[in-house]
Amino acid sequence: MHRPLAILSGPAARTAVAAGQARPLAGGPLAFTLVETPAGIVPAAALAPDHPLTADRAPWAGFDLSRPVIMGIVNVTPDSFSDGGDHAHADAAIAHGCRLLAEGADILDVGGESTRPGAEPVPIEVEIARVVPVIRALADDGAVVSIDTRHAAVMKAAAEAGARIINDVTALTGDPDSLSVAAATGLPLVLMHIQGEPQTMQVAPRYGDVTAEVFDWLSARIDAAVAAGIARDRIAIDPGIGFGKDVVHNVDLLARTAALHGLGCPLLIGVSRKRFIAALSRGEAPKDRVAGSIATALHTLGQGAHILRVHDVAATVQAVAVWQALQSA
Repeated sequence: MHRPLAILSGPAARTAVAAGQARPLAGGPLAFTLVETPAGIVPAAALAPDHPLTADRAPWAGFDLSRPVIMGIVNVTPDSFSDGGDHAHADAAIAHGCRLLAEGADILDVGGESTRPGAEPVPIEVEIARVVPVIRALADDGAVVSIDTRHAAVMKAAAEAGARIINDVTALTGDPDSLSVAAATGLPLVLMHIQGEPQTMQVAPRYGDVTAEVFDWLSARIDAAVAAGIARDRIAIDPGIGFGKDVVHNVDLLARTAALHGLGCPLLIGVSRKRFIAALSRGEAPKDRVAGSIATALHTLGQGAHILRVHDVAATVQAVAVWQALQSA
């Protein structure tokens, strides 16, 4: 695993790249001048131009990744950790999705099963009944909808209802049919890292080097997806902040986010309202974690993240617009 260091933005990035002193980070507007390798820190210029850390990223799910993509969360559940019950009925969820689009969301991520720590599994037929009417209505209105599920039957039903992205918190390990069904849909994917499963994942999670282990696990899942017939350029990755990770693990992953570009895939980050924010602050309730969510999201954009999965779309869109302007100056 290689980790980009000394990341630059704006004119400094462009000048350093033009002078051969830096490499673009994941093909984007940021650049890095140094890279941490297992053998030590070396100049970024020593990397080949097609190294995964620096190679251009093709458009994903129809989105140009030269700007941050905002994925708004639509939970059609009674028990999600941050908004459980707020949009549990189809009409409320559809209205919420429309609000998020008006606020600037590029993608709507619709889920019918809570995967918060300790959550009980939901029968597949219940999950399908929750999400399909919402997906169909939002897709019919022109929204780009992703289905947040770990079940192959839900993926298939969602695709038939108009979903255009599959977002699986188990990286297609949660159901033996997921790889084949995801391949058959032809849809772009998000593969997320998780240690354990939602009911038990926060019971003393353990790692030697969390970022390296997440990197290696996701690399193996990308290889499995490609072997199943899924084109590599359909795959985005998510390190799974808060999924089988304690506060120390989350901080380590977020501090070394840029290393994940070595996987060569678009990088999605989901930190919105998560528990580690309260643990690092004053124990705030989920809906009072907006500032911490945005601070973390902007930090990851500074390490080249491409997609932000968020509850608070309007606040995030505003923060990203200001961040982009300042980074470009």
